[in-house]
Amino acid sequence: MKIKKNTKIIKISRVSTLEKILEKSGAEEILAKHGVPCISCPMAKFEATELKIGDVCKMYGINIVKLLKDLNSK
Repeated sequence: MKIKKNTKIIKISRVSTLEKILEKSGAEEILAKHGVPCISCPMAKFEATELKIGDVCKMYGINIVKLLKDLNSK
């Protein structure tokens, strides 16, 4: 999924959409490290504006606290 990277500081929370998260430089690698399957899902590009990271983590059993810590530490 190609999304323009943003260099400004973005605070990511449970309600942040996948689209907004992927604007952050390095986010794709962090999401992959935590096993977020949306990165390789062909449908994600159609749902990225609606998918909230908290919901994705709940669906796939991903630790949201650790993921948010990593995403917001960059």
